[in-house]
Parts: sequence; C-alpha cells; structure tokens
Amino acid sequence: MTLNRDKNILIIGLGLLGGSYAMALSRKDYRVRAISKTQQSIDYALQKGMIESGTTEVTKEFVEWADIVIFGLYPHIFKDWIADYQQFFKPGTIITDVTGIKGDFVRTIQGMLREDVEYIPAHPMCGKEVSGVENADDKIFTGANYLVTPTEKNTQEAIEICRDLGWILGCYRVAELDIDKHDEIIGFVSQLTHCIAITLMTCNEKEHLEKYTGDSFRDLTRIARINDVMWSELFIDNKAALLEQMKEFREQFEKLETMIETEDVDAMRAMMRRSTQRRKLFDK
Repeated sequence: MTLNRDKNILIIGLGLLGGSYAMALSRKDYRVRAISKTQQSIDYALQKGMIESGTTEVTKEFVEWADIVIFGLYPHIFKDWIADYQQFFKPGTIITDVTGIKGDFVRTIQGMLREDVEYIPAHPMCGKEVSGVENADDKIFTGANYLVTPTEKNTQEAIEICRDLGWILGCYRVAELDIDKHDEIIGFVSQLTHCIAITLMTCNEKEHLEKYTGDSFRDLTRIARINDVMWSELFIDNKAALLEQMKEFREQFEKLETMIETEDVDAMRAMMRRSTQRRKLFDK
C-alpha cells in the first residue's frame, strides 16, 4: 500500500464529505488535521475524534505539515484557495478532492499549480441529502464507487496513493477514467437523476400528495432534497454534458409517451424488459 500511516493528511473543508473522510481515516489510525470555515465545525470534529487538531486560519505551519491534502470545497472556492495559499504547500505534496466535475476544472487547477505539487483528481460516488460535518458518516463509503481521474500530469505514485485512499475509505470499487469521460458519465448517472427528481417535485403543486404517495415516489425523489448552492454550480460547470444527457432522456421519454398514446403494448413491454435487465447490473 502506497498510502502508509506515516503520511500526514490535511482535510480542507469539513462538510459532509470532508467530515466523512476525516472519520474514516481517523478510524484507520491515520493522522488527520483539518482547516474549515467555522470554529463550530472544528470543535465538532475534535469532539467526535475525527481529527487530531484543526483551525479556521490558513497558515504556512499548518499547511506544510501535510503530505496529502484532501479538498472538500465547492469548485470555485477550491480554485480561489489554490490561488491564495498554494505557496504554503511543502514540495512533494499530493492533493486530491471530492469535486463532482472534472474536465476543464481539473485543467485549470493543474495549470495554476506549482510544479512541485501534484493534483490527482478523484470523486467518491456517495453522499446524503443533508450537509455539514455534523452529518458526516463513514458508512456512506460502504458499497460506493470511487473514481480516480488521472491526466498526463500525474505520476504513477500519486495515482496509486489516490486509489489506496478509495480502498481505505471502504469503497466497494475503485475505477479510473478520463476526466472528460467522467463528466459525460456523471452528467447521466448523477446530474440528470437530480434534474429528474427536482422536476418531479416541482411539476405538480397539488396539496397533501404526501398523504397518498407510496415508496416508489419517495425512492425516486429522495435526492430532490438538494443543496442548491453546490448543485447549481455543478450543473453549470458541466453544462454541455448535462444538456446532452437531458436531450437523450427527453427523446427516450417521448418514445414511451408515443407508445402509450398509440397503445403500442408490444413496444412498451419490450422497453420495460430492457429496463429490467439493465437495472440488474446496478444491484449491489
């Protein structure tokens, strides 16, 4: 294993994912510290044993302690942080992230980063419909996919460290893919699904629907409880890929609409059988 316990790990941003990383790594006896926006988040993480120390101030002493830095920030804040504070990294530092988009975002970060610091992008496919370190839970990694998205700027050592991180967190599968392919796939399996859930919850304003619904509606709209600040930024940053996926979804939905309108039961049942077969592939 490349990510040995002698590596010092700094988490920047103690939100839901940052806190969950801290919890998982501390349980595995890694030395974990954190920088976060509020003292309340630091105090909570200290009280729960997620970190050994933390601060709300970005100082050279605190940053240069780290061998590995994990960013749990919104994309635009991540960029600003690198611009303002990257001089505090010690040479040889490896940084990674939890950011849900890659593509041009990764190119920007790698383009502005010092030559002696390496950014290896990654993305755990997990989360909750709540935010904040007080909702952190290392169990979210159990059964989750962990995506590593290296570029030509990455060394094999950094890639292996990042892959190790996914296994240490407790993820079920660690996969590698190109940053542009990542955004195309995420546009479908994550962002489109959130768009559908949002639309379902806002297309019918009849009152008291919660009194009549069943589990199918609740399951389908679970992710409609959404962090509007984060997801609106992710949608815009991945606009081209997401709009393409929305177009393909609309075309398929219209096919089903036509089948119902024309009472084409054979075509409808064929589509349902295909849906059933493909859904089996996603069972954990």
